Parts: sequence; structure tokens; C-alpha cells
Amino acid sequence: MVFASLEHMHKYCFVVTLGYLILCQITRVYVFDYGMYSADFTGPMMVITQKITSLAFEIHDGMYKKEGQLTPGQKYLAIRRMPSLLEYLSYNCNFMGILAGPTCSYNDYVAFIEGTCYQPRHQENANGRENGKCKQSEPSPKNDVIFKLCTCGVSLAIYLSLCKLLPVDRSIDDDFVSATPFYLQVVYLYLAMLALRPKYYFVWTFADAINNAAGFGFNGYNKDGSPRWDLISNLRILDIEFSTSFKSFLDNWNIQTSLWLKRVCYERSTINPTAATFLLSALWHGVYPGYYLTFLSGIAVTMAARSVRHNIRPYFLASDSHKCVYDVITWASTQIAVSYTVVPFVLLAVGSSLKFYRSWYFCLHITCILTVMVLPVKSRRRQTKEQQDKQSEHNSTDNNCNQKDKAT
Repeated sequence: MVFASLEHMHKYCFVVTLGYLILCQITRVYVFDYGMYSADFTGPMMVITQKITSLAFEIHDGMYKKEGQLTPGQKYLAIRRMPSLLEYLSYNCNFMGILAGPTCSYNDYVAFIEGTCYQPRHQENANGRENGKCKQSEPSPKNDVIFKLCTCGVSLAIYLSLCKLLPVDRSIDDDFVSATPFYLQVVYLYLAMLALRPKYYFVWTFADAINNAAGFGFNGYNKDGSPRWDLISNLRILDIEFSTSFKSFLDNWNIQTSLWLKRVCYERSTINPTAATFLLSALWHGVYPGYYLTFLSGIAVTMAARSVRHNIRPYFLASDSHKCVYDVITWASTQIAVSYTVVPFVLLAVGSSLKFYRSWYFCLHITCILTVMVLPVKSRRRQTKEQQDKQSEHNSTDNNCNQKDKAT
């Protein structure tokens, strides 16, 4: 960051940090116990990798790019001066997020350290007024911390109660597969994944509560004047469990990592940003083959879900009853698709993952491929470009008409 040119510094940082993380993950997997996590030192490194790469891109945006080249989100995150060594280490190694994160932007962290994060973002929703102006007071995170700790307790209790009763690897047990009707296998897989998710709910909610207890995570005020403490929250449990689309599920799961992937890859990739983002996510998670099977499957599911939403959803928006039917169908489809896709992420090994997919006859993969072929959809960037071209043509036509009117 200090010695490289601002033009290419973010690329060097990205390659070096991600490469070093992958090297350490290879060491952990193939030198230490495979799948046993006996020396899982890479968890904190995954978070620090996110922070270093985010910082590099934000410095590049703030100190090299012109203002007009940045999106509104990039303008907010852009860093206008090189951080000092103390600021750099504080951001990467602060005690609240060193073990489990979640990651955060450098500007949000600096605002927390300097105390400017407590200024209300919307003056009319401030928590008090004084002499016609909003009173600046430091809100208390107590209620949110207590609520999140209670959520942690419930999540942990559910996980410890159900994880041994509903193991995912039973889905590849020969006796279970041969003796259980397929529809019951689908139900069991959904319940097994439902029992597994509270483990992540516990970890991420606990990490969020730790940051909130330290005063970090304030995100303005609600309309009723109550403070919001969800700036660096990593998940929305109800939105996950009742998601009606694959994208909605991913947007509410591991939120800060999704934002990192979007900011450093999706918004900047020039060739198939969806595939590039899923590939980066797999590389960041580790070197277990199951991760790559999951994220490669995720590309197909994402493209198929996008095609269905673009081509079929408009027909169900005519009435509330039709919309309700569509939501129920897409909720069930989303839960099945997510459960099917993430099985290799849990099993990790190639053999067991392919054994599971064979027992399901690769049905979701085939369905997704056929859906994309039958229901093509334009990429968002292409749609945006066409809309911009149409708008430019429209503006050009208006200008020509105005000039003719003036001449007349």
C-alpha cells in the first residue's frame, strides 16, 4: 500500500492477501487433520483478508479515481488519505472483531473511533431536540445487546438439541436412501439444514453483540426515534427462513461478506461478474472440494432463478391471491434449492458430495440448465446499457425537436 503505485496497488494487495490466505488454508487442510479443524487458524485471517482488500480498493477509489468514476456507494467508502500504521493495525486487529468479525468498512470504523458515528443520519429521526436542533447524545446499545444475546442462547439450544438428531450425512446413507421415499428425503434434507443453520446464527449474532456492546454498529435512528444497531450485522434470521428467492437468501446470509464480494468483485468485474463472484467466494472460503461444488452449483441456481423471476413472475402480479401462491411456491423452491446446493459445503469431500447428487439424479442441476436455455434473460448490465442508450436517443430526439421549434 505504501510503496506501490495507487493505480495498481489494490490489485497487488488483492493477489498477495488472497494468495497468502489460500496457502495457509492448504497448509491447514493437508498438513493438519483433514476436516477436523484441529488447527483452524484461518478464521481470523479470512476476516483480515476482507479488511485489507477492502481498504486497498477504497484507497484506490479515493486517491486515484476521479469523482465522476465512482458510484454513490464507492464515494461514501472512498478513503482520501493513506492511513497511518496505527490506524491500519487498529482497523485490522481491533479486539471486537479479531476472532469472528464481522468485517466493516474503514470509514465506518474511523467514525466509531472518533465518535462521529453517533450523529443521526436523518435529523428528523433523532432521539431528541434542543433549541430547534437535534440533540447529539450517545445512544445505548443495551436493549439490542440483550436481545442478540437471547437470540444466541436460543440458537445454541436449538443447534445442540437437533444437530445429532438430524445429521446431514444421513442423506447419503445407503439404507436411508433405499428405504425412504424421495419426497421424504427432500423433507429430511430441509430439516437437517434447518437444524444446522442456528450454529451460524449463534456465532454471527454473538460477534455482532460484542461489537454493539463496545459501541460499534450504530446505524442511525428509526422513525420512532429508537436507535438502530445493525450497521455490521451479518444476518437477518427471519428474512433467511422466509426468503422467496435464492438472491434474497444470499443477501441476508453472511451480509458483510456479501457486501465485500460485491464491492471488490461484482461491481468491478468486466467478464461475467456473477461467476467471478462465486469463484472468489469459493477461493476465500478454503480449499475443500465441497466449497467449489457448492459455489459452482450456486452459479447455475442463480441464473435459473433470475430467468424465472424475469419471465414468469410478472404473470403472478395481477392479484394478491396469485402473488401469494407465487410466494409460497418460490419459498419452497428456494429452501429446497439452498439445501441441495450447500450439501457439499457441509460434507466437504468430493466422493460424498457426488454420491448425494447422484442419489438425487442431479435433478436441480439439470432443471437449472434447462431453465436457463428455455427462459433466457439479459444481464443487468446489458439491460442498464440498453436503457441508457434509449434514454440518450430520447434526449437526442428532444434536443432536435427543440432546435427545430426554435428555428421555426
